[in-house]
Amino acid sequence: MILLDLNLPQKDGRETLKEIKSDAALKTIPVVVLTTSDDIDDVKNAYADMANCYITKPIEFDEFMAVIKRIGDFWLSFVKLPNA
Repeated sequence: MILLDLNLPQKDGRETLKEIKSDAALKTIPVVVLTTSDDIDDVKNAYADMANCYITKPIEFDEFMAVIKRIGDFWLSFVKLPNA
């Protein structure tokens, strides 16, 4: 699983998502967009570019850590992946 922020410091996360999903060796890896943006266009575009999930980061640290735990619980406990 890849946690991807759309606002990366040196490379745009939107382009990174497109690169990951266009690479035959990487495209089956689940990509969870975890970003501060709640812009509806960012959400739509991320799903159009094959993101597996879009989550807006909470601002508060405790809430952020709770979201990270839930992401881990879901993807590592419940989801059946093709290469698992």
